[in-house]
Parts: sequence; structure tokens; C-alpha cells
Amino acid sequence: MPPVTKNLLIVNVLVFMATWVFERSGTDLTSLFGLHFFLASDFRVYQFLTYMFLHGGFTHILFNMFALWMFGSVMERVWGPKKFLFYYIVCGIGAGIIQELVQYADYMIQGLAAYQYVNAGGVQMTTDTYINLWTTIGASGAVYGILLAFGMIFPNERLFIIPFPFPIKAKWLVTGYVALELFSAMSGPGDGVAHMAHLGGMLFGFLLIRYWQKHPDSSQRFGRSHGQEFFDNLRHKFDERQRNSHMKAEPTGGRRETDEEYNMRQRKNQEEIDAILDKIRRSGYDSLTKEEKQKLFDQSRQS
Repeated sequence: MPPVTKNLLIVNVLVFMATWVFERSGTDLTSLFGLHFFLASDFRVYQFLTYMFLHGGFTHILFNMFALWMFGSVMERVWGPKKFLFYYIVCGIGAGIIQELVQYADYMIQGLAAYQYVNAGGVQMTTDTYINLWTTIGASGAVYGILLAFGMIFPNERLFIIPFPFPIKAKWLVTGYVALELFSAMSGPGDGVAHMAHLGGMLFGFLLIRYWQKHPDSSQRFGRSHGQEFFDNLRHKFDERQRNSHMKAEPTGGRRETDEEYNMRQRKNQEEIDAILDKIRRSGYDSLTKEEKQKLFDQSRQS
């Protein structure tokens, strides 16, 4: 398991256990580190980061950590640890920002600014106490961002998702989750799930990936990813083979080809390989045609 994914899993589990222990000693970590509504007295800026390491129950953390392990391991290997961690944090913070905006809209619609007291569930309390109850926790926003990234980078990858007995392409899985979250959010509050935060994580992830696609040089600040190293090493092998066999003459049509003909053939072959590798980096291995896959296989076997 790659390091950032592994450490995120460990930290989330440790915090979940600490929440359980501290709760029994009378300390509520959710109240301290969960993301409060920004107009509430308990709101702190650092909660935009800390809230994504808290979870409300075993099922909550189980599904989030399973998805983080399943999709995060892949994306970290593609992007490298620094870029992956940056993406994870941005999606998590973005989810929190969207949730805050949704809560502010609800605050304005209810007209809570005009009241000192409110009646919630038959209990009268101050407005500040009431809005302090609007607390968001969980890594779901960041995890949904990772799910979106997997769907964008590997759109045609087939996944088996319970309870469906047939594989589903990643792009349709992501589309289905977006539709489900939108439907759940529009159905009205009451299920205790921050559906708009999930969509917020996906939105910020989509914007960040699109920015990286349009400005590939901006990704260099994160260092070289494992995927980048793989393609660069593969290209290096092809270049090394070409240099080592530069003076080799091969029979062509019953005669020995000239150095000029050999060099032209090698340059053309190298250009084709470079184009295939660039295509993999842009769109993934599945985007290659059958002929391109065969050529890449043949060339790598020879080298």
C-alpha cells in the first residue's frame, strides 16, 4: 500500500478510537474538531482540516476507509504521494466550503438572524446553541473526490459493485453517484448525511484535475510520480536500445540498408513509441488501439 494512503487510513482509525475513548471521559472531540457553521461561536478555521478525520460511527468510517484504500491506492501510484495528498486535502476542504454555503443558505431561508431563541424538536434553545449543532464530520468529501479522479483517469475501467452482478465502467459509476447525491440532496434534509459536501468534494476535484490537464507543468512542483517514472524509464530503455544499435545494419529487401535508411527507420519507430507513451499518460493504457498495444509490447520485449 502506498505511504500516504496507508497513513491516512491509520490516522483516521486512530482518531476514531480516540473519539470513542475521550467521549467516555467526558470530552467531545467532535465538538472541538468537527466543522461548525461559520456563524456559530464554536467555529474555528482549523476545523476545515480536522473535520475530515472524524467519523460518526463504525459504518461511516468503514465505508470511507474501504473506498480510500480501494481507489486511493491506485491514484497515489499514478500521481505520487505529494500530488495525491494535496488533491485529497483540497477535496476535503472544498467539501467543507460547499457545506458551509449550503448551511448559510438554510440559515438565511429560516431567517434565524432575526431570532434569539428557536424551538428545535420541541426544545427551546438560543439561536447560537442551535446553529452550533450544525456540525459536519467525515472524510466523505475527500473520498468522493478520489472516486471522481479514478473515474476521470480510468473512465473505462470495469468495476464490480455490490449488488450488481455485472461490471460497471468507472465513468458510469461516478455519474451514478453524482445523480444519487443530487437526488438525495434535493429530497430534503433529515437523513443526517451531508450530500452537498460529497458533491463539493467532487466539484473541487474536477476543477483541480481540469486545471492540471490544461497546465501540466504546474504538477511538477509535487515531484515526479511513480507513473511518470514508469513511463520515463520505459522511454529510457527504448532510447538506450536505439543508441546501442545505432551502427547496426539490417537486411532490407535482400540488401543491407544504408546508415541513412537505418537512422530514418529508427527515428520513425522512436516517434511512434513516444506518441504511444504520451497517449498513455494523457488517457490511460485502455485508450490504446490493439495495434498500439502490440507495438509497445513488441518493442519492450526487444529492449
